[in-house]
Amino acid sequence: MDRRSHALAAVLAISLAGSAHATVVARDAWVRGMLPILHETVAYVTLTSTEDAKIVAVSTPLARRAQMHASNVTGGVMHMEVVDTLALPADTPVQLKPGGTHVMLMEVARMLKPGDTVPIEFTIENAKGQRSKLEVKALVRPLAE
Repeated sequence: MDRRSHALAAVLAISLAGSAHATVVARDAWVRGMLPILHETVAYVTLTSTEDAKIVAVSTPLARRAQMHASNVTGGVMHMEVVDTLALPADTPVQLKPGGTHVMLMEVARMLKPGDTVPIEFTIENAKGQRSKLEVKALVRPLAE
């Protein structure tokens, strides 16, 4: 291989490596309906990644703040704590679900009604530290579900 071909191959290899991201698939994304007096709600989804990765941030244009929270019971009392990162082990569905880890949407800009769609953007980081975005469309379900 001549010098020019070798240099081109090196640039191509770097470009391909830079574009390699975990593929994350979202299923069953939904948001709990809201009470008219509150300006927050929760979102749930099941995420499956093709390689080890983690969620490092979450946002939505419909809320001033979005955070991942984990629910736990201590001394018979339910508590929530902020989760900064959430591991997505390769080929293992990770459920954000009621009573467990979920996305908290705070200071929601408008009342979300059943049938509305909420765009939620997850920032995913792979094992090499490369980040990508995953936009999920979550359907608002009635409050009682």
